[in-house]
Amino acid sequence: MKNLKSIIATAIITLSISCTNSQNFNSVDAAEFKATITKTDDAQILDVRTPGEYANGKIADAKNANWNGSDFDAQVANLDKSKPVFVYCLSGGRSKKAANHLVELGFKNIIELDGGYMAWEKANPKTNGVWSGMTQDDYNKLMISDKTVVIDFYAEWCGPCKKMGPYLDKISKEMADKVIIHRIDADKNKSLFNALGYQGLPVVIVVKNGKQTFFKNEFVSEEELRKAL
Repeated sequence: MKNLKSIIATAIITLSISCTNSQNFNSVDAAEFKATITKTDDAQILDVRTPGEYANGKIADAKNANWNGSDFDAQVANLDKSKPVFVYCLSGGRSKKAANHLVELGFKNIIELDGGYMAWEKANPKTNGVWSGMTQDDYNKLMISDKTVVIDFYAEWCGPCKKMGPYLDKISKEMADKVIIHRIDADKNKSLFNALGYQGLPVVIVVKNGKQTFFKNEFVSEEELRKAL
């Protein structure tokens, strides 16, 4: 009987903690995220991406506190724990971890953007003005070639993308008669990147005779790409 009471007590405590966390942390879509910000006076908006990502575009009035940095707690120390905090990253992974940590730090109301900044830009295409860059038709024309086509979506702040750059240049020169490589800056072509439904970088695609034969949404080694070619 004592063991049963102990199990019940533990379950109640666990449920209580779970309910408290769910009340403190709410993940919402881009439309609700924007609407709630609009209704909130002096909204505390927290961008938990890297400074490089933040510099390439952000939600208006957002403060940067790098979740992967060493001073995240210090960066959020001046926020009011009793007022709502709106949290987002690129696609949602880091912001969910940050939101849970903010609950642990004592924040009472965290609203996290499900899908991150990519979802925000897709829902608010004119937030930062009209995007310049490649159209869907321009992109489709890249696939039309008698050579093997490699598409590489990258960004200057993306570590894995930087590691791939040198060997992509090398392959482009060595196999110029057989392979054409198009490197597309995702930050400068945000509307295209979002329209294609990609999340995270790098994105590497190989097209032969108009058909996609290889796709990977993460780092690709030189050996792996050469095999795909």
